[in-house]
Amino acid sequence: MSTYFHSVELEVDKCCGCTNCLKRCPTEAIRIREGKAHILSERCIDCGECIRVCPHHAKKAHSAELEDIKKFKYNVAIPAPALYGQFNNLDNVNIALTGLKAIGFDEVFEVSRAAELVSEATRKLIKEGKVEKPVISSACPAVVRLIKIRFPELCSNVLPLLAPIEVAAKTARKEAIERTGLKSEDIGVFFITPCPAKVTEIHTPNSVEKSACNGAIGISRIYPELTKAMDHLEHIETLSRSGLIGIGWATSGGESAGILRDKYLAADGIENVIRILEELEDEHIRDVDFVELNACSGGCVGGVLTVENPYVAQARIQKLRKYLPVTMNHLENDDMDNMSWENELQFDADIFRLSDDIFKAMEMMDKMENICKDLPGLDCGSCGSPTCRAMAEDIVKGNAKETDCIHKLKAQIQKVYDQLKDTL
Repeated sequence: MSTYFHSVELEVDKCCGCTNCLKRCPTEAIRIREGKAHILSERCIDCGECIRVCPHHAKKAHSAELEDIKKFKYNVAIPAPALYGQFNNLDNVNIALTGLKAIGFDEVFEVSRAAELVSEATRKLIKEGKVEKPVISSACPAVVRLIKIRFPELCSNVLPLLAPIEVAAKTARKEAIERTGLKSEDIGVFFITPCPAKVTEIHTPNSVEKSACNGAIGISRIYPELTKAMDHLEHIETLSRSGLIGIGWATSGGESAGILRDKYLAADGIENVIRILEELEDEHIRDVDFVELNACSGGCVGGVLTVENPYVAQARIQKLRKYLPVTMNHLENDDMDNMSWENELQFDADIFRLSDDIFKAMEMMDKMENICKDLPGLDCGSCGSPTCRAMAEDIVKGNAKETDCIHKLKAQIQKVYDQLKDTL
């Protein structure tokens, strides 16, 4: 079974055992046991939905600290374009980029530059018919992991191109080595991230053996220091080298617009994403070439590691793009080879395996079906499992018992009461 690093963590002391996260988790990765939430590591996709809905702030996203850049001799920041939507009255991207240098980075390489290359590469692959249609974007790691866990039949539809953060990191590292003469291990490349899924992707990547990033720092972690630095800049450097296509990736529909085709679909928010994937799996959606899916509402600007309302941030991004050229980056001869996935996306069947022994697994499955038939089918979550079927699975695995179901327990108590009443 694959072992994942997880950026989403539970603060047990703050957890009150409510079922908000249990009901909203898209992969049924949460259980409530002994009054506390438990995250099933093998099923978690680090989408951050539990962080978003927890009223007690018991879930948090782990990311690198700004202090971590001191471990390296030379550091490059690769900011997500969603960063630009976090600041009020920002009319020049270069202010934010210069601010990153002011807080300790030696160089800045925009992820939006790499996004323009990925957009061009995507257009080329679709035109050549080398990917099964409809082509599903591989940019959102939470969606890629969701497909890997819940929609394995769609794995062949996922675009086999590295996400812009990985392309940016590889290019930034190569340029830094050429510029400084330093060894790769002396250079730190840090992604400024809007969401926890990208933190996880850097530590446990789907598409490569090892990420070119050394870490990801949440936007919310550096926001106070960065805004302070931006307010006191004496000189603004001209660092931006991306157009409206690249910066547009910050919001839902931005990647699709960069494909320059009319036959596309863009959806955001994990519940909407699941509905679209279900329809794709059932072959109800056939008249589109490209499908862009973002786990966060509004796109990357809606990530839980941002600080601004996603719709306000989206409006700011639209304003920033207004006077930019369409694109400033184009593919060179060997870029396509360097952007292709190293690993094929495959369904991890071990996640749902009941037992390594096929006969025992079949026996457990039969037992599970019988238990499920006997449960009320209300999917209320009061037992600590998200659905009655998940409850049945937990029972056969020995992680729960039938009396955890309050309806079954009530019926059992009533039966005992009736028997005692008859003896009086």
